[in-house]
Amino acid sequence: MSHLKVGVFVDAENVKFNGGYQLRYDVLRRFAARDKGTLLRLNTYLAYDQERAREDPDYAKKSRTYQQMVRDYGWKIIVKNVRRYTDDQGNTTTKANADLDLAVDAMLQAENLDLILLVTGDGDFLQVVTALQNRGCRVELLGFENVSMRLQRQADDFYRGFLIPDLLPFPHEPRNEWGQHGSCVRGTCTKWFPDKGYGFLRFIREISPNLWITDPREPDSPYASVFCHTNELAEGITADEMLNRDNIFEFYLKESEVDEGLKASNVRMVYAPGR
Repeated sequence: MSHLKVGVFVDAENVKFNGGYQLRYDVLRRFAARDKGTLLRLNTYLAYDQERAREDPDYAKKSRTYQQMVRDYGWKIIVKNVRRYTDDQGNTTTKANADLDLAVDAMLQAENLDLILLVTGDGDFLQVVTALQNRGCRVELLGFENVSMRLQRQADDFYRGFLIPDLLPFPHEPRNEWGQHGSCVRGTCTKWFPDKGYGFLRFIREISPNLWITDPREPDSPYASVFCHTNELAEGITADEMLNRDNIFEFYLKESEVDEGLKASNVRMVYAPGR
């Protein structure tokens, strides 16, 4: 049993505008504690526009409701009020940057933690990650789109949020049972044979401490392999895109007529770096 003391720090605004809109905090909590670690800190840094709230009661109500929902899952919310700046030309910009607050909180808590899960894609946290590691913490990174490559390389491990079961909802499948026959999942292509017109996709069946066991043939692996025929690819997906393991695909699971395995249908790409 793991006795790791875990802290999670979420740069909510960065995540929201980089593919992680509607991130489920209950699932994120479950993911952070997947190795039965003790969750000592669960911090998320949210923006709140006071001026808009005064003018838009609906916005104010939705913000309060959302914050309460996150609190109900056991998270501490640090609210950063939106500030407006007007330049010499009269252009107004808004800003609610929580980077400094998050960085200071993480550094102050480092001596009490063994593992820190940093949820962001902002490369400005590069030196923070290095400092936390130098203080003896393992630092894992979770992000969606536009995640700094340098930050990925510096972190002890990186997880693409799209691939975590149920971390993001499927708007078109509100009652989706991830991993079950007929469900919709997200995964990557591990093998593709352009001359034969088929290949294999891989997805995470369940949140597990064994995410490092990536071979689906291993009995303790949480991954599953899925057969995919080129006829199931959405229009415009090329063989080169299938051969790129950084691309993420969304697809439905069906039973194979040939064996007891799974096959993919209605495959479409949801994320490609630089696209």
